Amino acid sequence: MKLHSLIAAAALVFTAAVQAQPKIEHPYARATMPGQPNGGGYLKIDNATGAADRLVAASAEVSKTVELHTMKLDNNVMRMRQIDAIDVPAGQAVELKPGGMHLMFIGLKAPLKAGDSFPVKLSFEKAGEVVVDVKVEAAAAGHGHKH
Repeated sequence: MKLHSLIAAAALVFTAAVQAQPKIEHPYARATMPGQPNGGGYLKIDNATGAADRLVAASAEVSKTVELHTMKLDNNVMRMRQIDAIDVPAGQAVELKPGGMHLMFIGLKAPLKAGDSFPVKLSFEKAGEVVVDVKVEAAAAGHGHKH
């Protein structure tokens, strides 16, 4: 009977840990041109858990480093800057998208080609590490993202 209780308790802890991780939707990066040093990554973080969390870092083998960035219009000039973290409120979703918050792949080792995919490790303050498969999509016409 004690073994059964121990297994049931372990199953509850495992279930709580799985539920504590945010759901990552549509992770993608835009294709880059040969010689382009940096690229952008986008996704939606759905935090259906009861606890707020923060995306504090990301890493990928396709670039030397990955930074968390935001873009804001300042005196009619779009300005990008690195940020320390992205807040993900409990029960809400946060979208990293072109023209807003995004992942910045700094120092690409090779161009990102449409149709390819690569893993990205997202590090959350509470949920820990989540690895997602990022699909490379063709760059949208007229929406260049230069850095």
